[in-house]
Amino acid sequence: MTAVVAAGLVPLAEATDESSYGAKAVGLGTALRAGLPVPPGVALSGAFVDQVAASDADAWAALLSFVSPLPVPLAVRSSCVDEDSAAASFAGQHQTVLNVTSADGVADAVREIWWSANSDSAITYRKRLGVFTRPSVGVVVQSLLSPDCAGVMFTRNPITGADERMIEAAWGLGEAVVAGRVIPDTFRLSRAGEVLDRRPGLKKFAIRPLASGGTVDEDVAPGLVEALCLSDSQLAMLGSLATACERVYGEGRDIEWAFVGDDLYLLQCRAVTVSAGGAVSVSVPAQVEPGQVETLGRVPLFENLSEADRAKIAGLFKRRTFAAGETVTKEGSHAAAFFVIEDGTATVTVRGELRRTMGRGDFFGEIALIDQGARTATVTADTELVCQGLTLWDFRPFVQQHPDVAWALLQTLAGLLREAQ
Repeated sequence: MTAVVAAGLVPLAEATDESSYGAKAVGLGTALRAGLPVPPGVALSGAFVDQVAASDADAWAALLSFVSPLPVPLAVRSSCVDEDSAAASFAGQHQTVLNVTSADGVADAVREIWWSANSDSAITYRKRLGVFTRPSVGVVVQSLLSPDCAGVMFTRNPITGADERMIEAAWGLGEAVVAGRVIPDTFRLSRAGEVLDRRPGLKKFAIRPLASGGTVDEDVAPGLVEALCLSDSQLAMLGSLATACERVYGEGRDIEWAFVGDDLYLLQCRAVTVSAGGAVSVSVPAQVEPGQVETLGRVPLFENLSEADRAKIAGLFKRRTFAAGETVTKEGSHAAAFFVIEDGTATVTVRGELRRTMGRGDFFGEIALIDQGARTATVTADTELVCQGLTLWDFRPFVQQHPDVAWALLQTLAGLLREAQ
C-alpha cells in the first residue's frame, strides 16, 4: 500500500490530504470514515492525474491495477484542489464521465477530466473568480449506481436563506438535475423533517447508463412526467441524511444523493457556494508524436527555436479529442491552451462569419500561452477532431527553466511587433 499511496492513488476512505486529492475526494473519504452510505471508490492525486494525462505508461498500468477491483460500471469525476469550496463550486465546469464499463477505460476518462479543467470555459470561470492558477486536477473513481431517482439537497435554502432543507429530484441519474436538463420536483422540509412544500416538475426523460458504456436519455412514461418521484419515507431518509452530513461537515451543505430501491446513497457533500502562480518543475516525456517537432517549426511563436528545444516543448503536449460539432474554443472566452490538429477538420468563425477550415498539421491558440487573453475566434470540430494540446501551466514553467528559450521567444515577439508596425 505504501508504494501506491506514494504514487498518488488511495482508497477513497484514506483520502485525507485536500492539497493532493481535492475537496470532493477528501469529503467523500470523511463520509466513509463517519459511516455514511457512499459507493466504493478510489482517489487520484493531482500529480498522478498529470502523469495519466501525459500518457505515462507506468501511471496507466498502476491505475488499471488499482481500479480493477471496483465493481463496474464506474463513474469518474473531477476533484480539483480548489473545487467545491464555499467561494467556488466549479459546478458544470469540470467533466464527469459516467458508465465506464471496464477498468481499461478509466485512464481515457481521467485524461478527459484533466482537459475539462483546462478548457476555455473553466479558465474563464477561474479568471472571473480571481483564481487563475494551474489547476491541480484530482479525480474520484467510484462504482456507478443505476438509481431510480436522484438529485440534490441543500441543508439551508440557497434562495431565501431560510433554515430549511430544499430538495430537487428527478428520475434516473442525478446529472439531469445537476446539469439543469429537466425541471425537477422540488420539496421543502423543516429541520425537524416536516414536509413544508412539494411541487412536481416536468421530467420528460431520465438519464440511464447503457450496457455498452455511456448514458442515454430515456423517455419517461407519460404518467411519471409530472408525478412526484419521492415518497414521504424517502423524504424522511433525506432529512436524516442532511442532519448526519451537518453533524460531520458543519451547516450549509450542498448534497448530491441517489435512491436505488429503498437504499439511499450519498454521492457528494460540499459547502454551499456563496457569491462573492509560481514556477513548478516540469518533466518532459521521452516520447513525442511523429511530426510534432516539424509542426512546431511552422508556428511563428516557435520558429526561431532550435530543433532540440522544439522537441522538448513537443514532449509537453497531451492528446485531446473533440466530438463532431463540439465547440473547441469560443470567441471571447478566456484560454490557457494551444492546439495542433492531429486528425480531423475544424471550422474557424469570427463574429459568426466563416474564416477558414483547418485540418491535420494546422494549429491555433498559441498566443494564449503568453497573454492569458480572450479567444479571438470560435473553432468548431467538423468531424471527430484529435488534437495535441499544450497548456500555459506546462509551458510557462518550462520557459522559466530555460532562459535561452525565453530569449528566443522574446526575439520572435519583437519581430512580429516590427511587422505589425
